Amino acid sequence: MAAVILQAKGISRSFGGLRAVDGVDFALQQGEIHALIGPNGAGKTTFVSLLSGRIAPDAGSITLGGEDITRLPAHARVKKGIAYTFQITSIYPRLSVFDNVALAAQARGARDLPAEVAAALVRVNMAHLAEQEAATLSYGHQRLLEVAMGLALQPRVLILDEPTQGLASGEIAGFVALVRSLVPQTTVLMIEHNMDVVMDLAHRITVLNHGQVLARGTPAEIRANRAVQAAYLGVEDAGA
Repeated sequence: MAAVILQAKGISRSFGGLRAVDGVDFALQQGEIHALIGPNGAGKTTFVSLLSGRIAPDAGSITLGGEDITRLPAHARVKKGIAYTFQITSIYPRLSVFDNVALAAQARGARDLPAEVAAALVRVNMAHLAEQEAATLSYGHQRLLEVAMGLALQPRVLILDEPTQGLASGEIAGFVALVRSLVPQTTVLMIEHNMDVVMDLAHRITVLNHGQVLARGTPAEIRANRAVQAAYLGVEDAGA
C-alpha cells in the first residue's frame, strides 16, 4: 500500500448549530487520485477547506507527510505543498495568463520564474495563450488556468473543487486526460459531481453524507454499495 501523504483524524467543524463536518477520519495515499463525493450539503467543501487551512477545525488533527499542520494557516500550507483550486474560478481577470501563473509561482518562491510558468502552461496546453488577458478566456480555459496556477505551486497535494463544473463534454475529456497525467508525481483530491468523471478517474472514493463518512472504497465498491445508492446515486433497493 502507498504511503499516506495527507491524513485527518476526528476532524469536526460546526457553524452555529450545524455540524458541517462530524468526526471525519480520512487518509490520502501518495500518488493517487481520490474523489470526494456526496449530496449537496454533505460537508465536502467544508472538509477540503479544513484540509487546506481556509478554516480551522473545532476538533481533530491534520497531518501532511506525518507533520502536524492542524493549526497552520492556508498560506503556510501552500508552502508545505497543498494547493486548492476553488469551486468558482479565482483568477485575476485583468492580468495576462502568464502573469496569473507567475503570481502563484512567486508565492512559492520560484527560482526561475519564466521557465516554471512556461512549464505549468505547457502542462495544461495553454502556452499559446500566455499573453491573453484572463478575462477574455473561455470558461473552460479559465478553469485550466486555475489548474496551471495550482501546478505552479509545485504541490504535493492538489485539491480540485468541482473542476468540471460548466465545462463542455469535449473540455471534460481534455481535463480527465490532464488530471491523469499529473499522477503519481502529484497527489490529487477532487470534489466532483460528474459521476462519469469520478468513476473514470478515481483510484479511491470517499462518500460524505451529513458531515460523516458514509463509505469509502474503489469505484466498483462504491457503485455497488447499497447505502451510497440510496443516499446519493439515486438507486433504490427494489426489495426495500
